[in-house]
Amino acid sequence: MSDGVSADMGMGPGLGVADRTWGKVCTKVKKAVVFMDAACAESLHWAGGMDRLLQAGALNVKEFSSFEAGTPGQVKAVFVVSTLLKGRTADVIRDIVTLSSFQYCVVITAVSHAVHLFANNLMVDMEQELIFEEFGDLLSQWMGNMNYTGEVMHLPVLIAPISPHLFITTAYSSLFSFVPQDLKLINNTRPDKKRFGSLNDIDFQSLPFELQIQIRSLVSTLNSMLEVLQLKEDCFAVGPTSRIIAGELANYPQAKHRRKTAQHRASIVFLDRTLDLSGSVAHHGDCLVERILSLLPKFPGFTSDVKVNMMDLTSVQSNEETQNVIAPGCLSQPNDPSANTLWESMLNMKQKEAVMEVRRHLVEAASKENLPIKMSLGRVTPEQLNSYAQLFKRNLQALENHCGLLQLSMATMQTLGHPCYSKWDNFLAFERLLLQALGDCDLSRVLTQFLPMIKSYEERENSDYNPEEILVLLVYIYSVVGELKVDNMVDKAECEVKKALLQALCDEPNLSDLLQEITAFNCGTKLMTLQLSSLTTGFKLSKNYLFTKRQLFGGKGCSHQRTAFCLLVTK
Repeated sequence: MSDGVSADMGMGPGLGVADRTWGKVCTKVKKAVVFMDAACAESLHWAGGMDRLLQAGALNVKEFSSFEAGTPGQVKAVFVVSTLLKGRTADVIRDIVTLSSFQYCVVITAVSHAVHLFANNLMVDMEQELIFEEFGDLLSQWMGNMNYTGEVMHLPVLIAPISPHLFITTAYSSLFSFVPQDLKLINNTRPDKKRFGSLNDIDFQSLPFELQIQIRSLVSTLNSMLEVLQLKEDCFAVGPTSRIIAGELANYPQAKHRRKTAQHRASIVFLDRTLDLSGSVAHHGDCLVERILSLLPKFPGFTSDVKVNMMDLTSVQSNEETQNVIAPGCLSQPNDPSANTLWESMLNMKQKEAVMEVRRHLVEAASKENLPIKMSLGRVTPEQLNSYAQLFKRNLQALENHCGLLQLSMATMQTLGHPCYSKWDNFLAFERLLLQALGDCDLSRVLTQFLPMIKSYEERENSDYNPEEILVLLVYIYSVVGELKVDNMVDKAECEVKKALLQALCDEPNLSDLLQEITAFNCGTKLMTLQLSSLTTGFKLSKNYLFTKRQLFGGKGCSHQRTAFCLLVTK
């Protein structure tokens, strides 16, 4: 292997690819204003953050939006996008360029030229980047002078390295495994004699064109990563969706040269998440990060990080007027070696050990800054961690020196003291009792016992489950049960659950964004229609939940032949 590739493998494949990719982006941003969409920003968030671009000479970093533009005197722009250079993406770039006075524009897209050709139904010599060249001409046209420079290039900027050996691709969060309902939808567009008998019969060409583009984009991203690492892969697939993706990667034309020159081999296992949803929604994991991601609010605009309240380390009084005055902390600390070490421990250790490691790092940091710390042994409590963190409050230099460590510590403290923290054990107890109950009785009796747990807003206490949590439990129940025979007892029990859940939803004074999406309810209108399409709906609810619990992306659908419930209330 070359020295560069060896270095990438040494620091972890995801981190190595992201580091090299964003290094190439940095060579383009000197004296430029950078516009970046959310998916790329999340990748950068874990691969060095905005400081990386500013240190490389960027003048500013702005949101990729038609409401943004360059200021007078800014003559260079760099656009970093995760999507095809067509439709809304092209419109936003045009809006920004025409509202500015740029003379040099660089567009970096995470979608390869081969996928652009596929999306435009074009077949030309692969050595020519025809679409990129045409878009470069459009940039010059929008800048108002064909002598100005428009440059377009592809880089795999969607790798978000959560840790050296764990990375995610947030741009593909909506890509989810096929479910039986998908088979019906696909068959509806085909002649009777050419309909598929099962999900395993579906091929790539039979998928909706937008889904084909999304799969090709994912394959292109994986191929780019393997190319940077000079790897030749062996693909294995479990599940109908994974089989198609693995097949597309194996037959990807642009991978042929890479495989011939690759100096190392690797195995890639593609797995349909729907084959083991119980593992994603269960609470038997003993990981501190898992609980942090599940309990703390999401970092604005991101799916893989949380918002840590840092108000307690300032002198600002906490109230509604000041809640947005102090910028939130987060888990990603790529530029802080000490915080990175602690983050690795939090990811890999059991929760009890990880919490003790947080305390140890705080004590060592306080001792290093000569702060008056009082040692205490025994169980680590949120109050104890808070007392240690407060030592840094009036020492600005110490606060700056250990800012990353303090953010991780505050995240731990806020998780341990979260009102819903105790519910975790309740979830775990329920799951264990459920497994025992399913061994002794059938689903109808389990649902009958589950029914009293569904309570309306006015009936609920803090220890009771809200509608979102009820749906998560239903996802777990049907994931464990799998296929089952339909009988009158099950139908009757499910009907009672549907009625109770409907009543609970109608009694909610404020539905969460997720529940609004599930129930087709828009803010400002009356709740007239509820569509809870079985575990498809439950898994749609679990879209964020699945990710927060296992760094996996959820979405629409389930793997079960039997739906939990299908409910419709008309006007």
